[in-house]
Amino acid sequence: MNFRSIRPSRHAKTLAGIALVSALAACSTSHDANAPTAENLAAPLDAYLAQRGDICLAMVDWPIDLTEAEAGAGARHAIQFPVMEQLGLVHSTIVAVPKSSENPDGAVKRFELTDAGRKFYKPHASAAKGAEQQQPVNDFCVAHLKREQIVDVKVDASNAQHPMAVVSYTYQIDTAPWMQDANAQRVFPMVARIANGAGGKLQLRQGFTRGDKGWVAQTGPV
Repeated sequence: MNFRSIRPSRHAKTLAGIALVSALAACSTSHDANAPTAENLAAPLDAYLAQRGDICLAMVDWPIDLTEAEAGAGARHAIQFPVMEQLGLVHSTIVAVPKSSENPDGAVKRFELTDAGRKFYKPHASAAKGAEQQQPVNDFCVAHLKREQIVDVKVDASNAQHPMAVVSYTYQIDTAPWMQDANAQRVFPMVARIANGAGGKLQLRQGFTRGDKGWVAQTGPV
């Protein structure tokens, strides 16, 4: 049969057009806003990063004392604080304290934030103390993340009512200017690694659970 010889009637063309419009309308109205797609998870991820996208150093309670024992053992503060002091973020004084096995000389080195350092000491939701505490507490934060592109979504639907999804994404990062310093990158290697991985070089992951009001970010590791 020569299909070219068959010409649909004007009426048939009209019916076909109606069928096409109806099909498109059905597609547009059947979109599931709760489906675990990159499109649906982009807004929850952006909202999460807006609130919790700061990279902070778990330096919550200032001033911070450095004992002789910590200094001798090469504790992280003993390595980081001298560099922070060189960068003008903290200043130190020697303070007398009761003698102990950790402080046989009866002194600690006390570090306090300078005016320059206080610019980076700000509310951080992830630093809230205790599950019952709703308000964030301050932490020393050195960078902020924003989503660049979602590259993968893995779904665990074992719980049909509340499925889980893990989003892998590339990101952009806004770092403190002093993190360009080579010594700062040396004593904060994880921050430096994340900063150097921006723009698609590194992917981060974020977990979500679908609740009654849509996708909700998990705060724990994934």
